[in-house]
Amino acid sequence: MQIPGGRRQVHKEIILVELRKSFGSPCPTQSECLLQVTFEDCFAEPEGAHSADCVWKCAYKCFEGGKNLLYMILTFYCAIPLALWWGCLFAKVAFFHIWFITPSLALMEMNCGVMKKLFTIIMECFLGPCCSTMGLFFSNIKVENK
Repeated sequence: MQIPGGRRQVHKEIILVELRKSFGSPCPTQSECLLQVTFEDCFAEPEGAHSADCVWKCAYKCFEGGKNLLYMILTFYCAIPLALWWGCLFAKVAFFHIWFITPSLALMEMNCGVMKKLFTIIMECFLGPCCSTMGLFFSNIKVENK
């Protein structure tokens, strides 16, 4: 019986089952799910055209080996400097939030509260009587439909 997706689908399912056994889930976090690139995601042959199994297996090993080797080389040379850079960046953001942004927002909130009270008093003193008078004036108008 031919399984939909062919031998590549079976191979992919075996890998996912093994990952679930080892780690519980193939991607514990959403960011890891976005970064998972498989050979089958990049290269897919249609049902009618299949290369020889040895070519497919060799290409798969080259793809995985190249991907893993380059990742190891890049992380070896770049991980520590990038981790230091990101740590400093997050420290800077935390510093500005703690020492500048939060106190500035508290100051604005206090000043806006005072301005709100002042504006309310002015509106009630100057516009309140006019609005009340206009309301009484227009409330006595009666409209009749013929």
